[in-house]
Amino acid sequence: MNKTLVIFAHPYFEHSKANIRLIQAYQNIEHVTVRDLYEEYPDFNIAAFKERKRLMVYDTIIFHFPMIWFGMPPLLKLWIDEVFDMKWVSEQDSSPVNGKKAYIVLTAGGSQTAFSPDGIYENPAEDYIKTLVQSLKINNISVEQVITIYNSDKLSQQELNDYYQNIRKLALNT
Repeated sequence: MNKTLVIFAHPYFEHSKANIRLIQAYQNIEHVTVRDLYEEYPDFNIAAFKERKRLMVYDTIIFHFPMIWFGMPPLLKLWIDEVFDMKWVSEQDSSPVNGKKAYIVLTAGGSQTAFSPDGIYENPAEDYIKTLVQSLKINNISVEQVITIYNSDKLSQQELNDYYQNIRKLALNT
């Protein structure tokens, strides 16, 4: 069975009804490990070498985070900057991330309409995380799917349960 690493980054996790529920989707799955960056690095001092070694043992990475000011949370951006090594780009055949798969689970407080061409934000939420997608692609990590959860702070219990089931199914099948 493939091993999956969930990189979770939420600076206000305790205030996120949606993410408190959704992060539970990864629990009790033998091949899935969840790393909470804000729990592990509250001082923002990333142990880059340790993180690079950790990445080597996983086949799939799931990035799970809320959109913060039209992008990634600051600690996730720092993690990408510190952990991904430009040598991996030039030496892709020997890169420890070469050929890995990635999924992105993105929560957004705004509606899908707000993230439409006629909406206040004018672009889909996925456009605001293109830097993450490009960082993964340039490191030869295949981005398999981006799951965007709109209105995350206004979801009904049924909608939240549906997203939970979808994320759990994803985690079970990675």
